[in-house]
Formats: sequence, C-alpha cells, structure tokens
Amino acid sequence: MQESIFNIQNEENFTRVALEVFRHQFKNNKVYRSFCDLLYVHPSDVTKVEQIPFLPIQFFKIKKVLSSLDEVKETFTSSGTTGSIASKHFVTDIKFYKESYLKAFAHFYGDIEDYVVLALLPNYLERNGSSLVFMVDDLIVKSKNSESGFYLNNIDELANKLISLDKKGQKILLIGVSFALLDLIEKHQFNLNNTIVMETGGMKGRRKELIRNELHQLLQEGFKVDEIHSEYGMTELLSQAYSKGKGVFETPSWMRILTRDTEDALSILPTGKAGGINIIDLANYNSCSFIATQDLGKVHQNKSFEIIGRFDNSDIRGCNLMVL
Repeated sequence: MQESIFNIQNEENFTRVALEVFRHQFKNNKVYRSFCDLLYVHPSDVTKVEQIPFLPIQFFKIKKVLSSLDEVKETFTSSGTTGSIASKHFVTDIKFYKESYLKAFAHFYGDIEDYVVLALLPNYLERNGSSLVFMVDDLIVKSKNSESGFYLNNIDELANKLISLDKKGQKILLIGVSFALLDLIEKHQFNLNNTIVMETGGMKGRRKELIRNELHQLLQEGFKVDEIHSEYGMTELLSQAYSKGKGVFETPSWMRILTRDTEDALSILPTGKAGGINIIDLANYNSCSFIATQDLGKVHQNKSFEIIGRFDNSDIRGCNLMVL
C-alpha cells in the first residue's frame, strides 16, 4: 500500500487508492467506523471520493484515532493554547511520514543536499512531540551540511550565518515560525539572493495576528526577497502542502483538498467555492486519511488552494456528531 500511495500518477490512480484506504480505515479504525455508522455510510455505497465521510479534526483531541493494531512508535502533539486540549496523532509506522515529507520536498524544491537548512522554530523546540521539528530535524540531517541547524534564541548568530552563506551563493532554506522571522528582520537587515524564506504560520500569542498578505509584505521587505514561501501542515497529518508565493498552495499527488459547505458539513462544494477545508492525506494510512479541518479556504481548477481564515467557534458548524 505504501508503494501505491506514493506513486499516484493521475486522478484515476488517486480515486482507486483513496477508496481502498477508505475501506481499510472503515474496517480497522473504531472511531472512524463509528462516525461513518452514525452517518449511515458504508463502503459498498461509496464510489467517489466526494462521498467519503471526513472526520472532524477535534476527534484527535478526545479519541485515539488509529487504523492499526501495531505498536505506536511516535506520538505527535499539537501546541494548542493555554488550557486547551492538545491533539494527539499516534503513528505506528514512521516510514510513511518520512517518505511523505522527503518525496514532497524533492518534488517541490529538488535535492535536499543542495541546501543549507536553517530552522527558526523556537516555540516548537520548547516542547516535545512536534511533527514539524521531527521533519525539519531529518531534513537538516539529510542536507549533509555542517552549517545546517536549529536556532532558538541565538538569532544574531543565525543572521550572521545567513548573510555570509547567501553572499557565497549557497542555496539556503530558512524555515521559521512567523513571529520569530519578524523578530529576526526587526533586529537585522538582509538582502538575500539565494535563500528561500518559508514561514510555517503562527504568532502563538507572541504578536498580533496578521493576515497572510500583511505578514508576507513585511517579510519580503525585511529579507529583500521576491516571494515568501509557506508550509501548510498540521499535527493530525503526515503530509504537507507548499506555497512558493502569494499564499497559493500545491499538494503532493497523494494529498487533496476539498471544501465543504459551512452550514452543511456533509456537503462538498464545487471547485472555486469558498468553504471549510477537508483534507485527504493518503499517507495517514494507519490513522485517518479523511479529515475535516477548522480552516476556511478555496480550491482552484488546477487543484491548488488558498487558506482564507478559520471558523470562529471551536466546533465545526453543521456537524452534530462530535460525541460518540
């Protein structure tokens, strides 16, 4: 199945594998099976991807969402806000995650060994269980470059290294949480020519929340780069989407974005209509691959997508099946 998931070539492939994954998770995931039963949805009635039920993402806060009886090898947790319940993603086969992020990075950015990876992820490093730190740590190792590494509070050292390496023509991936990247440009001036600046979102209470356009404008001016790249991922997923500018994201072939009606959570909207973001992540084979998030967005004809906001309340409107 791992080979089938990561070698999807076209829509026919995707549909076939997605339906197979749905049948596997319906049979082996108690939480997801109960959810589907409440909706009176059975695999025998499902012939299209749009008919597959999407599990509300809040279930990762209150249930053990697993489609495997194998031993849990990694538990990824969300940061959350003070007093909130963290999501937990139980991973039985870490190879799925590694293959997902390595293949996706290679697809969008090329060979990781061409880059120095500089990571500015203070809030993630300050806690355990971050799937983002796990991924970036592996990318740092895979870069095979002694200059690659994490930075916590030593942003002066990071700034000096960034300026020096960029001037030498070294390709650099600077990946950072939004507030930390803003801290960096407030303290130092840059004029980068060989660096990809990638934000992973999140002010985490450290700064006033900014809309993406405002944030990217500040970062573009501060780093003197043409575009700001973005990574879109979450604790509950094993795949990421990437934007090379203007907030337009693309997914690897085993990942899809759909939108649902904000007043009817079970209704999938046509392409181009803004609504709640539903994610298909086939790499999540041993957990749940069909997740209804709290993000709002819009999908374009070429399957790229934009995030335009989040639901105002903590529950996803239109779905009253939150407690099994």
